[in-house]
Amino acid sequence: MPPPELRPALAGGLQALGLPLDSAAVDRLLAYLDLLERWNRVHNLTAVRDPAQGLTQHLLDSLAVVGPLQRERPTPGRLLDVGSGAGLPGIVVAIALPAWRVCCVDAVAKKVRFVQQVAAELGLANVSPEHGRVEAPSSAAPFDVITSRAFASLADFIALSERRLADGGVWMAMKGRRPDDEIAALPAGVSAAVESLQVPGLAAERCLVWLRRSA
Repeated sequence: MPPPELRPALAGGLQALGLPLDSAAVDRLLAYLDLLERWNRVHNLTAVRDPAQGLTQHLLDSLAVVGPLQRERPTPGRLLDVGSGAGLPGIVVAIALPAWRVCCVDAVAKKVRFVQQVAAELGLANVSPEHGRVEAPSSAAPFDVITSRAFASLADFIALSERRLADGGVWMAMKGRRPDDEIAALPAGVSAAVESLQVPGLAAERCLVWLRRSA
């Protein structure tokens, strides 16, 4: 079980983010963090080892995109998390927004197995793990939102995942500092809008880059 002090810390972070999650969702988030810590001892899924740091750098960092996602897409849809790794932000979004269908794709088999185990243990019927590269052929339907967290440059992110974006869909790239050089290198026909994020307890810069096909 995660350290008991993490529950009030998570509650404070959720309050700061304006996310009124119910107790079942909070329980799932803490259980996910506990599973990540236990698997990490053997499988080296993430460089963050301390549960308190994991709460800030993984859970709250991922939860910071939930409000913007709800504002951008009030109607639940399908989200693809590219280079999902241990399920960040995909698993966290799926817990916070159970009406969304979330696919977590990664090329590393052990990370996909972990996401599969998390979905099974936490009863996340809205999560679909996918082992492979995002650019590989897939029979899955297109996605309303495609997200990534430190996956690649914006231009590469678009090039690799473009065929999986639905008409009218949007890319939601999680970044640290505002990536002006990457934005300048975007291909013609793609527009960008940058939104600053405030992650509770994290001093580092964070932002979302919303990318759309130009009309």
